[in-house]
Amino acid sequence: MSAPAVPALPGDLDAALRRLKLAAMRRLAPELLVTARTQRWNPEEFLRTLLEAELTARDASNVRTRMKAAAFPVIKTIEEFDVAGSCIPRATFDYLASLEWIRASENYCAIGPAGTGKSHSLVAFGVAAVQAGHKVRYFTAAELVETLYRGLADNSVGRVIDNLLRNDLVIIDEVGFAPLDDTGAQLLFRFVAAAYERRALGIGSHWPFDQWGRFLPEHTTAVSLLDRLLHHSVVVVTEGESFRMKQARTRTGGRPAKK
Repeated sequence: MSAPAVPALPGDLDAALRRLKLAAMRRLAPELLVTARTQRWNPEEFLRTLLEAELTARDASNVRTRMKAAAFPVIKTIEEFDVAGSCIPRATFDYLASLEWIRASENYCAIGPAGTGKSHSLVAFGVAAVQAGHKVRYFTAAELVETLYRGLADNSVGRVIDNLLRNDLVIIDEVGFAPLDDTGAQLLFRFVAAAYERRALGIGSHWPFDQWGRFLPEHTTAVSLLDRLLHHSVVVVTEGESFRMKQARTRTGGRPAKK
């Protein structure tokens, strides 16, 4: 025997909820009204249930919006990260996972060879920050410099930087993957200097700090940039074999993969 049809909301209530943009309440109210009458809910219980549903739906919508704005290249999570197999000490990982460093406008710098968990950790902490209500933006260093260059073209670099620093965390991955010219280096320094003690930065690079002069053309720029990055910073130096190479070897039984 099929359940009786749920009556539609009266037109004035439906119109009012639509006008107020209470989409979840408008969707759930007809069925909840039936449940409330059947189970003899008091008015407070009915109202509370409707409001909780609306808040839950809005929170989920806001997370989706922030996740899209973050522009992560892939989605990685803290739960997926192999802490035991990484170079990040458990206490350090737990502090980073707490996101307290973001609230304190500190930086997280992950330095080490390719495939040793730098990008995974940066994205995972970024995803956790989005889920916790923070605004996050991911860039590779090349993408960030290109964005700043576009601002240079129409004399809006300051406004571009201010807009980026509306985020609580800006992730700059692959720092040093390609050398920067003098202008690019100055733009990167200008951004880091503007973020200093105002916003948290997540930095990923395969170059040790003492070799940043390889891709930053001016020694003084490298020194000044690192001075600001490292003043309030959690630094993790990764090492060892690439996780991707280990996984590839596991899939092929320890033999080189066929090409």
